[in-house]
Amino acid sequence: MADDLPRPTEEPLIGDGVTSGIVRVGDTVRRPVRPFTATIQAYLAHLRSAGFHDAPAPLGVDDQGREVLSYVPGDVPRDPLPADTAGEEVLVALARLIRRLHDAAQGWEPPPDAVWGGTPAAPAAAPSADGKSLIVGHRDYCPGNVVFRNGLPAALIDFDLAKPTTRVTDVANALYYWAPLTDPVDRPPAFAGLDIPARVAAFADAYGLTTPQRQALMPAAKAMVARFHTNMRAAAEIDPVFARFWAEGAKDRLPRAHTWIRDHATDVTARLLADV
Repeated sequence: MADDLPRPTEEPLIGDGVTSGIVRVGDTVRRPVRPFTATIQAYLAHLRSAGFHDAPAPLGVDDQGREVLSYVPGDVPRDPLPADTAGEEVLVALARLIRRLHDAAQGWEPPPDAVWGGTPAAPAAAPSADGKSLIVGHRDYCPGNVVFRNGLPAALIDFDLAKPTTRVTDVANALYYWAPLTDPVDRPPAFAGLDIPARVAAFADAYGLTTPQRQALMPAAKAMVARFHTNMRAAAEIDPVFARFWAEGAKDRLPRAHTWIRDHATDVTARLLADV
């Protein structure tokens, strides 16, 4: 009898603690279904149809009512980022990966009943500052969502925060974590003393940012971090996960990042425009 067959072994996957109940079953990952699951599965299906295969493949729902995705092999770095993630070649590979994601997402129309994840207070995206149409971007390039192979970023996972955004704002999100666009006191030791304007420029060159996009980047980063702070403060009042993030340092780290971006925006932008 089929019911007598043993169930496949389930290996718990411990990520950043936002979503519980994630397990690996063979070459698949099973996750609890959330209100935005169907929208994200449609997005992932579009990415694959457009030729972007460096993300989980959506595989529907299993007999326990869990979302099923393909398992993406590789190594996922954790904070504090190790020294070998601070090289410029990592930034270049990540920039090219995100550019391919954006190009695959361009032109996709979300379903009329689309539901998006994120903090409860998160507003809809503003119009693109560079005149380009909105795309659905990943919007959460923290280390735990970037899969490395052979020492370089090779794939992206955890699209829970994917939502319509601009290319510039999505690039700013990646640079927040990987330049990083944070106060020096909050940077991983391996990233201490790095030339942040040069790193931002290397990323922009590898991605292929246009001159208007380069001009819009630091204002977008400053606005993004301000939204992070406002949204997380509101979410912390009603959601225990965000309350933990807030108490563990976001309440201080985000204002410091906002101040650093404000104070260094001119220098970074000047470096971005030096060779264009």
